[in-house]
This record gives sequence, C-alpha cells and structure tokens, in this order.
Amino acid sequence: MQPLLIGLMQGRLLPPYEGRFQAFPAANWEQEFYSAQKLGLCCIEWIYEKPHEQDNPLKNIEGIHKLQAIISRTGVQVKSICADYYMIERLIIDGCVQTHNVEHLLWLLNQAKELDIIYMVLPFVDSSSLKNERTLQPVCEMLKSILKEAEKVNIEIHLEADLQPLVFRSIFEEVNHPLLKMNYDIGNSASLGYDPDEELFLLGEYLGSVHIKDRLYQGKTVPLGTGNADFKKCFKWFKKLQFNRWFILQAARGKEGEELQHISKNILFIENFFSNGDA
Repeated sequence: MQPLLIGLMQGRLLPPYEGRFQAFPAANWEQEFYSAQKLGLCCIEWIYEKPHEQDNPLKNIEGIHKLQAIISRTGVQVKSICADYYMIERLIIDGCVQTHNVEHLLWLLNQAKELDIIYMVLPFVDSSSLKNERTLQPVCEMLKSILKEAEKVNIEIHLEADLQPLVFRSIFEEVNHPLLKMNYDIGNSASLGYDPDEELFLLGEYLGSVHIKDRLYQGKTVPLGTGNADFKKCFKWFKKLQFNRWFILQAARGKEGEELQHISKNILFIENFFSNGDA
C-alpha cells in the first residue's frame, strides 16, 4: 500500500447543513477546503444531490472555475463525486430504467470531466436499494450504456450497494467493464452483518474506493470503533488487495462546532489501523 491518504465526505468539517447528516453545504462549501487543508486531508468527495442543485458549482462552468480556483489555492483536491442525486431521482424503479435520470447522469459525467474527476459513486442503498433481484438485469443493461459514455470522459463508476456479496459480484461479471468498480462502505457492510472476509474475497478484485464508517449491526452510524465494523480485518484485506487510493471519512458526526477536533480523532483512528503490523 502507498502512504496513507485520507479524504473527507463533503460537509463533515462544517455543522450539519439544514440539519441534515449528509448534504451539499450550499452556503459555505468554500470554507471546508481551508479546514481540510489545516488537517492535511488530500481531498473532499463532492456531493451532488437534488436539494440546492442550482447552487452546486458543478451545475455550470462558472461554478466549476470557482471550484478549480479554491482547489488551486488550498491543494485540497476533488477526485470523486458522491451522486446522492440519484437516491431521489432514481435511475431504476421496479425494474424500469428512468431515461430522464440516466440522461441527467450522462450530463453530470460530462460536467465532472472538467474537474478531472476519477470516479463517481452511485449509491444503490436505502431508498434506491436493489434488493429486488428482478431489477438486476435492467441495472446491468443500464450500466453498460452509461459506461459507454464514461469511457469518453475516462471516469470510473463505483457502485455502492447493500446486496449479498455473490449477487453483487454477478453484476460486475455480467457488465464486465474495467471502469465499473465497487465502493466498499465498511460501516454499511457491518450493519448488514456481512463478513469482510467473504465480501472482499468475492469482490476485492473490483474494489475501487472505500468509505470509512462504523455502524451497529442492523443499526445506526456510531463513532469509529464503537460499532460492529471489523477495521482490523478490513485493513488487512486492503493491504492484501494492494489498495492504493485514498480513504474517504464518512464517520458519525461529533459535537456541533467541534468538527475539526472530531475529524482529527478520526484521522488518528485510521492511522492506527493503517500502520498496525497486522494490517
């Protein structure tokens, strides 16, 4: 593994925006870059969501230029997008592809190329879950069409899903495209009761990105180290798989107003597992 690189899910160094746990902070997104710079974070995973879409810098070229300028000033990169937009404007409903939302995604991919984005995470969890297996074939066909466009801009598509490991693997095998990869959320997997040994044995070859989180089994997000996530086992696998990208902190929030101190503790937590001889 390369030297430890840590990034942050957007908004975690700011108070909850409009009271939401995860949101694009429309009014003060610039501030977070300077806080991330102080902490030595390498990047911010950008949120593109339905609320405040018109205020998101990715919406137009003027906003993209503004974002590029602050990246240049701080050195904090934007390498990835968490496309929460499609948790509301779903890409597939009851096995039917939502063409207008797919077209929106293709538009977003073209916007993302202006920032040299490396990957975009598509979350198929919670409201956009694929638990009904009859949706899998339509999903595969949809992904094949999306990836044709992703090739043009050289942006990877990372799937975050709550599927059983064997079922999840079947999607990657069916689509069979080098730009299609897995986003592994440590906490979400723990909440589902999945064993990292089974998951990463079956899916490790598709690993593209990691979200650092802890959750209780069948429960909520909790501070790192207090839930059911097996970080030791996960980091052992990341080393075995030679994962050489940044880790995105998406952990539980701390006390409002103490975001920098809280994220600092989370960074130390990751460093401990990363540097441990067993990992």
